[in-house]
Order: sequence, then C-alpha cells, then structure tokens
Amino acid sequence: MDRLSNAVRPYAWGSTTAIPELLGVEPTGEPQAEMWMGAHPGAPSRVDRGAGGTALSTVIEADPEAELGAAAVAKFGPRLPFLLKILAAGAPLSLQVHPDLTQAKEGYADEERRGVPLDAPHRNYKDANHKPELLCALTAFDGLCGFRAPTEAADLLAGLGVDSLKPYVDLLHAHPEDAALREVLTAVLSADPAEMAHTVAEAAVAAEHLGGAYAPYAFLAHHYPGDPGVIAAMLLNHVQLQPGEALFLGAGIPHAYLSGLGVEIMANSDNVLRCGLTPKHVDVPELLRIVRFEPTDPGILRPEATPDGEELYETPIDEFRLSRHVLAEGAVPSQLPTDTPQILLCTAGAPQAGEHALKPGQSVFVPAGEAVTLSGTGTVFRATVVA
Repeated sequence: MDRLSNAVRPYAWGSTTAIPELLGVEPTGEPQAEMWMGAHPGAPSRVDRGAGGTALSTVIEADPEAELGAAAVAKFGPRLPFLLKILAAGAPLSLQVHPDLTQAKEGYADEERRGVPLDAPHRNYKDANHKPELLCALTAFDGLCGFRAPTEAADLLAGLGVDSLKPYVDLLHAHPEDAALREVLTAVLSADPAEMAHTVAEAAVAAEHLGGAYAPYAFLAHHYPGDPGVIAAMLLNHVQLQPGEALFLGAGIPHAYLSGLGVEIMANSDNVLRCGLTPKHVDVPELLRIVRFEPTDPGILRPEATPDGEELYETPIDEFRLSRHVLAEGAVPSQLPTDTPQILLCTAGAPQAGEHALKPGQSVFVPAGEAVTLSGTGTVFRATVVA
C-alpha cells in the first residue's frame, strides 16, 4: 500500500479556498480546481517505494498484473482504468458532453487519419475511450444535467420577457420533443455572435432582476458575458446536491458544474465536446452528433448500504466503482476486498487505512491482492473497478 502524493490543477474556474480548507493548509491565492489521484499521464500521482518519488503510472507499467490484478488487466488492459479527483468549482465549468465508446473510437480514428495534432485546439478526441463520470458532493453543489422537458424550458425562457428568445420558445412547443431540443440548441449555437451576445445581455439583466429559479443563469452570465452557453444552459435541469448525494453523467448527456466541492471519478479519458461557457473550440456539427436529445431526470444518487457497512453509488460502468465508509467511533474495523486495485481517499476525520493514518484530502493506492483494514473514525471513499 502506497501513500499518494497528488497534483493539484490550477484551472481558472477553481475555488481558491475549498481544497486548502479540506487539506488544512493556507490558501495560495491561486485557483485550485482539481486534485488528481491515479495514473493519468497528464498528472499521475507519485509513490515512494524506497527510491524517491515515482509516478504511479510508471509503477503500474513495470508490472501491471502485480499492481492491478490479472482480472483487471484482462478486462481493461495494463493501466488503471479510472481517475479519482477532488473537484472544487469556484466558477462554472464549460457546458459539455462526452461520447460513448463507439463514438470515441470512431472520432479518434478519424482525427488520427486526418492528421489532426493531439494538442491542436480544434481537436475533439484525445483518446479512443469514453468518459462516463460520477460526482459526489462533499458540500452543497450546484450543477446542470440533462435536458428539461421542452415545455419547461420554453416557460423558463418566456419568463425572461426577451423578444429575441421568442422564436426559441415557439420551437420548444413543437413536436417531437427530441427534434425541438435539437433545433433550438442548433439555433442557439449557430446564431450570429453579435446578436446572441445582445440576447444574452438582455437575458442576464432579466435573470438578475427575477432571481429565484433564474439566479443560476445570472451567475453564468456574470462569468461568461455574451456566451450562447448561457441560453443553452436554460434547456437543462438545474440540480442542487446535498453532501453525500451524487450525479452520474453518461454518454451524450449535456452537463456543467457550477459551484461546490465534490469527489469525482471517471473513466480514464480526456474526450470533451463543449457546448458553451468557454473560450475554447466548440465543434457544433460533431457536438450535435454526440448529444442525446431527450428530456431526462437528473437521477440524483444516494448511497446504498451493503451488509458489510460499505455505502455504494450504483452505476452501469465497470471502469470504476465508487463507495464510501463512514467509520463511527468504536465500530468494528472494515476488512476490504482484495481482488482489484483501489484508491482510498479520506474526506473527514482521522481514519486508519492499514498502517497509514489519514487526514482529510490524503489518499493511498492499494494494489490488487493486498489486504487492507479501515479503522478509526471518519469518512473514506473507496475507488476501484468491476473486474
């Protein structure tokens, strides 16, 4: 078992205080958006097995079966198939969607065939993998997830009283629903930029005045003035998570995180197609090919207790499995399964993972086959795979 040294990513939307407060350290004044735990090549965790700090990805590459177990390697290949994060949103993230596995393979192969450089700003597919993800709130957490019913979106837009939004309102009352949603999103993202910026400015003033259900969109417009993503966001469900609640984001579901601190786990991929709320490239035709145009219930997840005291967040994904252990004082220590690799992350209290005493924000990597017992008091998230 290895204590992990983890990189913090300073993306501009990150909170300046949330991750430092969790870790019990002084803020630097700079945004601290995500702390990565895993073997992603972009910022792998580091371990020390007596030869100084070594990237976890290097350790796994040296002997995949010893670290991940034969079953996981056979199913997912010789790499850790998930990335675990602490995510701290101080400002909205881009409105985005992820491809399914077939779309990712096709899109990656096409861009490789056309010679699009991996670091090109207009590149959509950085790899051939899908990127389902799960976000579990550690604090109150705001986000957008999946399309509203078109009539609900029409009522929300109409309530702003902005004349230039009336054509979208009319379209949203058309049938079938998927065609209505597709037509409106296409129109919003393809509109003349100057005209759309004026529409967004009017909508922002109205949203600020109305407050209530319109407050999130005034917040978006404050951070992204004139961005068509502000209008596109009004087509989506606004979701407010309480600590311990979670969202699962599958392929084709448009979403954005607005504010809050959470634990996020995802398949090991960088494939993102953006819909707005960003200065980055928006590939409208490819986006429209990927998005699932259907109203969806955001489906807030709550953990389900298992007989051994583990609380599991059920998802249809094998690349990751997220659960938590809430350890009460005087409780019997929990012996964890050993058949798969796992990362254990403390988010509260002072639990013990094997020989490692953990504080909030600290984590360990446990290779497949290694026994580990959780004891003490606190909350520990367990990330592993279904092999």
